[in-house]
Amino acid sequence: MKMIILYCLLIAIISCQGSQQKDISSPKGYKMETPERFKVRESLQEISGIVYYKDEEHFMSINDEQGKVFQVGLRTKQPYPFWKFGKSGDYEEILTTGKQWIVLKSNGSLHFVNNLFTDTTSSSIYHFPKTGTGTKEFEAAYYDPTRNSTIVICKNCEEDKKKKATSVYAFSMDSLQFSPVPVFSYPYADIPKLSGSPSKHFRPSAAAVHPIENKVYIVASINRLLVITDLSGKVLEAHRLSSRHFNQPEGITFAPNGDMYISNEGDEEHTADILKYKYHPQP
Repeated sequence: MKMIILYCLLIAIISCQGSQQKDISSPKGYKMETPERFKVRESLQEISGIVYYKDEEHFMSINDEQGKVFQVGLRTKQPYPFWKFGKSGDYEEILTTGKQWIVLKSNGSLHFVNNLFTDTTSSSIYHFPKTGTGTKEFEAAYYDPTRNSTIVICKNCEEDKKKKATSVYAFSMDSLQFSPVPVFSYPYADIPKLSGSPSKHFRPSAAAVHPIENKVYIVASINRLLVITDLSGKVLEAHRLSSRHFNQPEGITFAPNGDMYISNEGDEEHTADILKYKYHPQP
């Protein structure tokens, strides 16, 4: 009898996994099932954010333990150059405004990296204000030129659980201050496929603005979703990510021509990598 029950459970699990794989889809212009894969060196197995800079031999990246910015070449055989900007800590995202390099820490603080690419690299820290109740954890951020603001997205904010929405805050590059309240939020009910994901809460792990579409692409590692919104926070679409290619997606960036790159953190069984998806504009 026990063997029959175990067999039925196994069939149910396989069936569920199969249905989820069939539910894989791609944003227009991309084929998510056919990436070009580039392995990442040992020094960045905990890669936690990437920015396309100049070309494919100049990605700027961080890992989530060291206060260092690394320069990653997709095809290089040499060690990655790096610049120390701060103490060790839980760093989650890197972005640029075009003039300023910024690193996001999990507590919401923004580290403005000074003198990057020199031997005098340092950082200035802007702390997230103590507002509301409960803890707040962040992993995703991007620069919005229409607001001239760095946008930081909650991954696990206590207040969001009651609202059933993910809060989004803005840091003004003019006043150098955070918005005291969210500038908008992503209601769970507006996110297609969230209900069928591993978590009932939307947990973003990386974000970037598409240079041609002017839309925000948000990777949610725990949910195994790629969610696309407009700059005002309206959810436009969502796509399930295949577990075959996405072990732990923690970074996303774009080349000027729209090519998309998503980085996966490594673990004991998987090597960290960067996946390239060529962009084919749709008429």
